[in-house]
Amino acid sequence: MIRVLLVDDLQLVRAGLRMLCESADDVTVVGEAGDGRTAARLAEQLLPDVILMDLRMPLMDGIAATEAIVAARPGTRIIALTTFDDDDHLYPALAAGACGFLVKDTSPGELLDAVRRAAAGESTYSQEVLRRLVADAVRSRTATAAADHDDLAQLTDRELDVLALVGTGLSNAEIAERLHLGLTTVKTHLASLMTKTGCPNRVRLAVFAVRARIATP
Repeated sequence: MIRVLLVDDLQLVRAGLRMLCESADDVTVVGEAGDGRTAARLAEQLLPDVILMDLRMPLMDGIAATEAIVAARPGTRIIALTTFDDDDHLYPALAAGACGFLVKDTSPGELLDAVRRAAAGESTYSQEVLRRLVADAVRSRTATAAADHDDLAQLTDRELDVLALVGTGLSNAEIAERLHLGLTTVKTHLASLMTKTGCPNRVRLAVFAVRARIATP
């Protein structure tokens, strides 16, 4: 069972999120907070697996709360869930330690999928946010083409297939289905890809794939 903490200063929003989460058999809401300070305290007391974190709140905002929670419990998975889909909110949230970023018009199914993926250790971004992250990182990337070529030369054909699909924004489950692989096998390939390319996370792998222009299988 995935234990979720809801953090939003609007009670109506929290009520809607609770109803959505509790409609799933594998998700349970262990608590609610209306500000970042209460969220940090409840995260210590309730030990949630995933926190859905609003960013604009009184007393302590979601950025500061995320930073405090991750510092105290690095394994906590925090998804920023906000109305504001802009870089002024996106990058501070990621820098604070959020594992994902979704806007509040995300569909119910996508939100539940994001909670499950976060609990499984994956990063969770809306497609638009992921595309923007990739585009921004590509523009700012300073690694040379020669270094990229050397990294690619280390990869197996199957790792190249997985890398290409990461670059399109597919989840682990979607990659497994596309390539007819087990989910554990996909995760193993991802770990190997991160080691061989020096990419520390899924977003950097996506950047690497886009820049290298790897054809999707």
